[in-house]
Amino acid sequence: FAGVRQAQWLTKTKLVEGLPPAVQDIVDNPAHGLQEFEERVKHAVSHARLWDTTEVAPRREQYCPVLFENLIHICRLMTGKYPSLSKRMLARNCRIAATWERESILLQVRGLSGVLMNSMTPIPPVASKEEILSTKEHVLETFYPIAPTIDLQEVNVYKELNDTGFKDGYPYSHPHTLFFLESANVRTNRFRPEQLRAKMLMFAFGNALAKAKALHGNDPKVLEEPVVVQSVGTDGQLFQFMVFQLNTTDLVSNDGVKNLVWIDSDQNLYEKAQCVPEVKKKVVTKPAGISGFQPDTFKKFLALYLHGTV
Repeated sequence: FAGVRQAQWLTKTKLVEGLPPAVQDIVDNPAHGLQEFEERVKHAVSHARLWDTTEVAPRREQYCPVLFENLIHICRLMTGKYPSLSKRMLARNCRIAATWERESILLQVRGLSGVLMNSMTPIPPVASKEEILSTKEHVLETFYPIAPTIDLQEVNVYKELNDTGFKDGYPYSHPHTLFFLESANVRTNRFRPEQLRAKMLMFAFGNALAKAKALHGNDPKVLEEPVVVQSVGTDGQLFQFMVFQLNTTDLVSNDGVKNLVWIDSDQNLYEKAQCVPEVKKKVVTKPAGISGFQPDTFKKFLALYLHGTV
């Protein structure tokens, strides 16, 4: 059952399909030179999928993190053009804790939230004040007679914890983008794309809520300055992109302003990696290599990285 619809109810969030205009404009603007990186990205995919191993073919748990590091390295090449990109920091194995009340239920997001890119400055709001106010009209989906918390783990809460995972005074204090690598080799151990998107939403929300409470205190309110946190999920081939905007910490009732999330789902970076040539009757029928490369998927990855800077 666990999916985006359930996560929307838990986080009081309205879903918008696709990327927000602020990010799509970066993708579409040729001035940023995103198309210049196509050959580098093809090389990065080939390195992760074909070359970075002594085995016949690398396993997902190996090539997925290697591909991520390669793509981040390409993104960092933009720092010469946009020096403020140097005011970023990648943190691994970050712990997050956020607590909120929804109807009469006390909820928590706790645990490791993937690889987190932090920034010295926050991402500006992506929805206008008018768009935020219009969410009052949005009706959240209910699951009656099923409880929306049906598959959540029940624990005894001794302390209502809200913790960004960073000490006061940390210069890179604003969460920018979460990266989730679903790199388990066995399919049953990996999150399905819908489950991954739900996880991405819950942790983007958790990071935004913890930050909002650190900035503005625990009193439920509509935020004057919404908190934006992005999320990228991948299994080393298929990518999920998400931009979350926390508009309110008043989450108890279904009324009033809702939070917003934009999701661009199931974007392939490439169709297939042929690690070993296919040979029939001593003739190579399929050479080794990457096929079906989709440059727009990397452009979206890079646009999320640049968002808040350009």
